[in-house]
Amino acid sequence: MTISPGTPQRTFPQVSPAKASFKAHMRQVREDAIVEAANRLLAEKGFDLMTVDEVAAEVGIAKASLYKHFTSKEDLAAAAMLRLLTRAQALLASLPANARPLEQLKAVLRWMLQLQLAGDMPALPSQNSSLRLALMAHPVFPDQLRQLGAQIGGWIAAAQQDGSLNPRLPADVVLYILYARACDPVLAFLKAGGRYGDEVLAELVLAACFEGLNAR
Repeated sequence: MTISPGTPQRTFPQVSPAKASFKAHMRQVREDAIVEAANRLLAEKGFDLMTVDEVAAEVGIAKASLYKHFTSKEDLAAAAMLRLLTRAQALLASLPANARPLEQLKAVLRWMLQLQLAGDMPALPSQNSSLRLALMAHPVFPDQLRQLGAQIGGWIAAAQQDGSLNPRLPADVVLYILYARACDPVLAFLKAGGRYGDEVLAELVLAACFEGLNAR
């Protein structure tokens, strides 16, 4: 279509950079709130029992609005799990580089236990869960998980070499036992009993994990 010299051209209002930046900021704030709500519900109920309706209700938005940020329940839960990985990587980066490997491992487990006691540790997906399939197909999650495992695995190997961890245990077995402690239901049972505070409870589980149950 040609426009003659006398034809008025249609103009569109320009969005100022400040307004666009504010809109993007508000979108990010809402997205963060959605992920935090999903994280709490994953910790409380697990993936199978959590519903998108519950997440939307906790944030105070319509389900249709939530779907503008996350296209599925799996996508939403994957975002929460990726957020956990990012926080774990930040923790590892903050640990003193010259600390003994065993102390590094204790710091990581202590952090995981504290998250669980605070109700902020999402439950790990089961082997046949659709969430696990979504996580393995995620463009970022598998690589970040491998990086995390490699760093912790390096500390396990070093601790076995210096004699502070049992060298007869395969390193991958130790790694997954540490991961399992992050979702151990024993913590919830002991906390419900009211006999121990969170800090004491975390230290007791740490001692049982790293020092064992045998008398020395």
